[in-house]
Amino acid sequence: MPKTFTIALLSILLSIAPIRAAGPRVVVYPAPAGEILPTDYEVRVENLKVDVYGARTLDPPFADKQWDFGGPYSFANFDMAGPVTVRIVSKRSLRNVVIRPQSSGIVPTLEDDHTMTLTLDRPRKLSIEPDGKRGPLLLFANPLETKAPKSNDENVIYYGPGVHRPEKIVVASGQTLYLAGGAVVKAEVLVQGSDIRICGRGILDGSEWEWRKGPVGNLIAIRNSRDVEIDGITLRGSSHWTIVARNSRHVTVRNVKLCNSRVQNDDGINPCNSQDVLITDCFIRSDDDCVAMKGLDFAGANSNVERITVENSILWCDRARIFLLGHESRAAFMRDITLRNLDIIHFTMTPFLFEPGEDMRLENVTVEDIRMVGEGQREFIRLRPVVNQYMRKKVPGFIRNIRFRNITIEGQPGEYLVQIEGADEEHNVRDVTFENISINGQRLTRESERMRIGRHAENVHFHPEP
Repeated sequence: MPKTFTIALLSILLSIAPIRAAGPRVVVYPAPAGEILPTDYEVRVENLKVDVYGARTLDPPFADKQWDFGGPYSFANFDMAGPVTVRIVSKRSLRNVVIRPQSSGIVPTLEDDHTMTLTLDRPRKLSIEPDGKRGPLLLFANPLETKAPKSNDENVIYYGPGVHRPEKIVVASGQTLYLAGGAVVKAEVLVQGSDIRICGRGILDGSEWEWRKGPVGNLIAIRNSRDVEIDGITLRGSSHWTIVARNSRHVTVRNVKLCNSRVQNDDGINPCNSQDVLITDCFIRSDDDCVAMKGLDFAGANSNVERITVENSILWCDRARIFLLGHESRAAFMRDITLRNLDIIHFTMTPFLFEPGEDMRLENVTVEDIRMVGEGQREFIRLRPVVNQYMRKKVPGFIRNIRFRNITIEGQPGEYLVQIEGADEEHNVRDVTFENISINGQRLTRESERMRIGRHAENVHFHPEP
């Protein structure tokens, strides 16, 4: 083989292969040719360059309306083990930079007005905000990838580094869809079957479709399936609801990063008529609800939404709610739900909106260990059975046994109202507990000006009592 050809081939292979620091402590994945990268930030980890991708906000027909999401933003992924140093150069001044979530305890060191370094002790998901919502950098430090499937495995749908346009991918029982680091796959995914994995460090990209025009209807649609795991990938620019588990069992979404807010109705993760769903260690930025649980039309044996856990995650909603439970309520029960150890770094509408209808029983919900950044919003919590335009059976639902515990809002002054009200004597709200809720340093009590306890609300308790 000619020497010049060998050198050229080696150069090509190095340009697409993951780059590892000695150890290995860090793995970075070069962006593929054809991906247009923004230039707002430069990122290096242990002196290795980390390519920075872009995400859009407010495509037409939503552009130039009353909303302002701060314009396009940037995101970057790398893998790490052990403490690492990250160096960031920004075109924006970093003098007033805020790193969210602040619970991370990450304190930057400024080298100059446009350069800073961070030390990460472990994998983290951070929003680097030189100017609030305007053009932040979302920095995703992942754990080192293990057990990556082989590209020649007959049960693996494999996308290596590069830009791919399959448009629609169907994943069936026993299969794994793998998106390697450095892969940008422009497709929507339909999952149907059991024992299915979607994993890797690549990007699943829906940003080439207009609003609601994707070939599947969701960026990842999980239908009539069980034992499904989504792990490690980044999703960008969904054209409608993003990850939807419908009539499915035992679904895990782990270390998944959602970079949305390109269109309306881009809900982050929607468990619909599903049971045993775990959402853990995720970052969700969306225009619409971050997590919406729904009881849609259903003809199977169990339509309930049950045993749903959202934990250890960072949530950002530009226009709608963080959690919406009950607006589409055509299930008998929505119950045994746990929302815990969460950082809500930006929100707009009522972040906890629980409004069941159609005789659905919303019960046994625990919300605990939540840290929130307030920007002067009017509402914080609303518990109210309702009838709305999404409901077929025009009657309210029921709310039972709801617990809010160890929640703080820190930030700008605001009303942050807590509203509890039943619809009538039958469709009431009952057994609600508030324990250790603090809003800008003030403990929430029954006598707080923020509390609005209306009719048909029974057994509302506060701990500790004054």
